[in-house]
Amino acid sequence: MTNFNQLPSNLPIPQDDGAADHLVGMHLPSLTLNATTASRFNLGESKGRLVIYCYPMTGQPNVALPEGWDQIPGARGCTPQSCAFRDHYQELRTLGVEVFGLSVQSTEYQKEMADRLHLPFPVLSDADYQLQKSLQLPTFVAAGMTLLKRITLIVNNGVIEAVHYPIFPSDSDPVWVIDYLKNNPA
Repeated sequence: MTNFNQLPSNLPIPQDDGAADHLVGMHLPSLTLNATTASRFNLGESKGRLVIYCYPMTGQPNVALPEGWDQIPGARGCTPQSCAFRDHYQELRTLGVEVFGLSVQSTEYQKEMADRLHLPFPVLSDADYQLQKSLQLPTFVAAGMTLLKRITLIVNNGVIEAVHYPIFPSDSDPVWVIDYLKNNPA
């Protein structure tokens, strides 16, 4: 069985392909997405600061990852990234941000993961690729699935103010976000 909580030491490092260069300054679209908290969230109506970390897909116990997953730069590490945001959640809240995970998996798929990992924040489902298409978020294809590349958006009153991309290793993402927030108060 694969241990989703640990990253293999020989993962390929993703390179900045410029696919996120256009995002800073963009407004979040008025889209309502399902959340693992049995609610819906309209990104375009957000107030204050949000952190939206987008990830390809989380693994599930006793279910194999797509073949070649570890060889795709930046694919592996969704569980460590989510756990790192969970572990830094109170510090992020103290810095005045709401935290959301986001992937293209269904809400039911995400809910299993959110419950298993005890995530204190909602995970949003972009299963219809509405946000991905609207913002032209970077994607890749694995096992016939179009998945989001790992990217984190810091949003202030509906406008993207900062982007962390590419992210490696995945569990370093919250530390980057905290550093950014401390150095760029709202």
